[in-house]
Amino acid sequence: MGKTRIEHDLLGDREVPDEAYYGVHTLRAKENFQISGTTISAFSELVVALASVKEAAAQANTELGLLAPELRDAIVAACEEIRHGALHDQFVVDVIQGGAGTSTNMNANEVVCNRALEILGHQRGEYQYLHPNEHVNMAQSTNDVYPTAIRIATCFAIERLLRAMEHLRAAFAQKATEFAHLLKIGRTQLQDAVPMTLGQEFSTYAVMIEEDIARLTEASALIREINLGATAIGTGITAHPEYAGKALTALRRITGLDLSTAPNLIEATQDCGAFVQLSGVLKRIAVKLSKTCNDLRLLSSGPRSGLGEINLPPMQAGSSIMPGKVNPVIPEVMNQVCFEVFGNDLTVTFAAEAGQLQLNAFEPIIASALFRSFKHLTNGCMTLANLCVKGITANPDRLRESIERSIALVTALNPIIGYKQATEVAAEAYANGTNVREVVLQRGLMTEAELEEALRHEVLTQPRAYERANKG
Repeated sequence: MGKTRIEHDLLGDREVPDEAYYGVHTLRAKENFQISGTTISAFSELVVALASVKEAAAQANTELGLLAPELRDAIVAACEEIRHGALHDQFVVDVIQGGAGTSTNMNANEVVCNRALEILGHQRGEYQYLHPNEHVNMAQSTNDVYPTAIRIATCFAIERLLRAMEHLRAAFAQKATEFAHLLKIGRTQLQDAVPMTLGQEFSTYAVMIEEDIARLTEASALIREINLGATAIGTGITAHPEYAGKALTALRRITGLDLSTAPNLIEATQDCGAFVQLSGVLKRIAVKLSKTCNDLRLLSSGPRSGLGEINLPPMQAGSSIMPGKVNPVIPEVMNQVCFEVFGNDLTVTFAAEAGQLQLNAFEPIIASALFRSFKHLTNGCMTLANLCVKGITANPDRLRESIERSIALVTALNPIIGYKQATEVAAEAYANGTNVREVVLQRGLMTEAELEEALRHEVLTQPRAYERANKG
């Protein structure tokens, strides 16, 4: 063990590594919570959010005459460095922790304080000049700092996910345009249905993502409501009456976010409903992305013995025993991300329900679940777009073959020759292994010209007015 300094808390003295910017409270939490192996530094948005809250609090307290300007300046300078990426490695507490996030708040207080002490010309740990709790945590409690920081971090995470979703949406939209002229057979319940274009099929994926972009944007509004100024349970004890308003103004300026103070801070301190709603939206996104990846795997199945209508870009060898095999690894990894999001949503649900009286002690696991969902969905969308969707190609010959062989093509003739005769055509074609076109012509139900008109690309893939065979 290298050089150390002695720090003291209510449990006694501890040796803290001298090079560490964290202190005794963080050290104990680091030892106590060896759970996931993932520290809060893994979620940079949360570290930035914590520094933003501490900076805003210092500015508000100085405006109110409660904190000396020179101390404020040192705290603000330290927070600005952290917000720009410095000292993130000093946020060492496991993201899953007991204490309702107290260890995370203490970790932030100590790192900010010790860096501010250096800026003031003092040594780390010389808390007689600037104290983590007396000054950095002035007018604050974990119970308003931690949820506020989670909400700010979530806003940042939402922005990143929205950009990734838009990138993926644009990739699908580009393919929809590229494949607009390719006719194929649609399927319902994995059975032949009616014709559509491959472009129409891909456009639905773009539209589904576009819808979820709108839903996520809507959900972000509730997340921007914070409880900073609530302190312990929402009554604002230890805080100046004007503190919440001034801290909000500073925090809006620092983050660039349209934040607002909750109308009832006691309710806001105990209620995790906004996180439940947001997690539900992430689950909705994951459900539809996973369904899309299921489709990509089905459409590319084969290459010789499956549907084989599209080709996914080959990314790596698919088997240690079967030479030449290539698997749909990118859709598969996206499926797994989505499965994780489903589980994370259940975690958020249970944790939000488990709150008691004036506080929910389980916000750390809510934060962990949400941030993992955001991070993995964001990375998954970028991976799916760049390594899969952009490189998809079509198999026109296979598409054409499926159209010609499909018995379901007779559905397009139903308004013209009637349901009864259409059924007979379908049955005969299936029984004899022929196609609909041949049976219709053999039976003299339509001329070749009429049949060509009825089976034109444009007619098969959009609404059209018919002269019906049976108007009764």
